[in-house]
Amino acid sequence: MEQIKIAIFVSGSGTNCENLIRYFSDSERVSCALVVSNKAEAYGLVRAERLGVPTAVVPKAQLGDAAVVLSLLQQHGVQFIVLAGFLPLVPDYLIDAFPRRIINLHPALLPKYGGKGMWGHHVHEAVKAAGETETGMTVHYVTPVCDSGEMIAQYRVALSPDDTADDIAEKEHQLEMQYFPQVVERVINETF
Repeated sequence: MEQIKIAIFVSGSGTNCENLIRYFSDSERVSCALVVSNKAEAYGLVRAERLGVPTAVVPKAQLGDAAVVLSLLQQHGVQFIVLAGFLPLVPDYLIDAFPRRIINLHPALLPKYGGKGMWGHHVHEAVKAAGETETGMTVHYVTPVCDSGEMIAQYRVALSPDDTADDIAEKEHQLEMQYFPQVVERVINETF
């Protein structure tokens, strides 16, 4: 069985990135071939390097350069892309080059709390402000419109009125740690 090489795109601390790398570390089916960040200071790069995964920084200005990015991915044999806290919009050329082979994790139950500006703590604060009784995570395919791709999976967790935005973030993050790698693995197995 062919081993599928994935790239993980991150912008921040990289806890999901590390979780994915560890989950697939002994996999005969999936290999984390590259971690890409738009920010040189992203701690996700440090996590990847510590686990022996090659890294690359592609600043937002370079992200629009198809030749640079596609060449980088080709050099590492990347066949599938996982966005794990990657903030810039994915350029159309990349979506075209990887049709239904780019997925994103969103920290809310889409279609609520998605779109421009809805990332990280902004999402959890909006969930709290709306008085929601549950939140969760959504995994979806990436399309040119932010957070609007076909949903692959959602996982939910109950909230109490006493939960702060930090509490909501922690509850949702636990879902990510538990389920995101499994969803990635399932999608890869269904795709290849």
